[in-house]
Amino acid sequence: MAAKKMEQKVVSATWPKNVTTLGIDVGGSGVKGSVLDAEGQMITERVRLDTPYPCPPSLLVSTIDEVASQLPKANRVSVGFPGLVRDGKVVHVPSLSRLEYGGAEDPAMAARWHGFDLAGALSENFGLPTKVVNDADMQGCAVAQGNGFEFVMTLGTGVGTALFNDGKLLEHLELSHGPFKKSTFDLVLGNAGRKSIGKKKWNKLVLEAIHWFDEMLFFDTIYIGGGNAKHLNADQLPPKAEIVPNSAGITGGVRVWDLAP
Repeated sequence: MAAKKMEQKVVSATWPKNVTTLGIDVGGSGVKGSVLDAEGQMITERVRLDTPYPCPPSLLVSTIDEVASQLPKANRVSVGFPGLVRDGKVVHVPSLSRLEYGGAEDPAMAARWHGFDLAGALSENFGLPTKVVNDADMQGCAVAQGNGFEFVMTLGTGVGTALFNDGKLLEHLELSHGPFKKSTFDLVLGNAGRKSIGKKKWNKLVLEAIHWFDEMLFFDTIYIGGGNAKHLNADQLPPKAEIVPNSAGITGGVRVWDLAP
C-alpha cells in the first residue's frame, strides 16, 4: 500500500463520529491487531501472527501490513511497540534486537532499530495518520481512569511501564530497566525469568517489584496487564492493584489519540 508519507504528529481535529482505528499490539512473541470503533470496542476478531526472528524494521512493517490485510479498512492507525519510542522514532527495543526469541541482544540489530522512523514507515505504508507509542502506554490508555497518579505495568516477554497523572499520559520512562535482584525488573520478571524460577517464586518477586515501584512513585492505582498477568495470584495483590485484560494493548488505540501528545 504505497501512499504519501505522513508525520507522527498529524492528528485530524475533525474525525468522523464513527471513526475507526486499526489497533496493533507488537509483542516479543506475536503481532496482534483488530479494528476498533469510536468507543474502543473491537468490531472484528483479533488477528495474530508470530513475531518473526530476526526482525529488522522492514520485516516488522511487512508483518504489520500482513495483519492489517486480514482486517477491514480504518481511518487511522495506532501501534503499541515494545520499546522506547519518541516522536514515532525507535530509540531502543530490547526484544526485537535479538536474533532469536529470548536470545541475547545483538548489537548490529539494535543499531538497525535505533532511530528508525516506524511511524513514518507505517503511515507511508497505509496512507493513514499513524501514532506509534510504547505498548504499555497504549495499554494504559485503555484502562486509566483519570483518578490521581496511575501506574501501568505489563508482564510479557519483558516488563513495560506507563505513567498517567489525572488522565494525562506522561513522558515514557523505561522504569523496568532499573536495578532489581542484581539484574533488572525487565529481565527478572520477563517471560524467560518466569520460566526459569517457576510461578511461585515469580509471583513473590512481582509483589516485591510492585512494592518498590510504589516506594518510587507513590501511585494511587496500579494496573497490571500483559500476557503473563494471567499467572498472578490475584488474591495476593495489594488493594490498589487491578489486573486488566491483555486486549487493552489493542483497545487503547482509540484513546491514545486523545491522551498521548
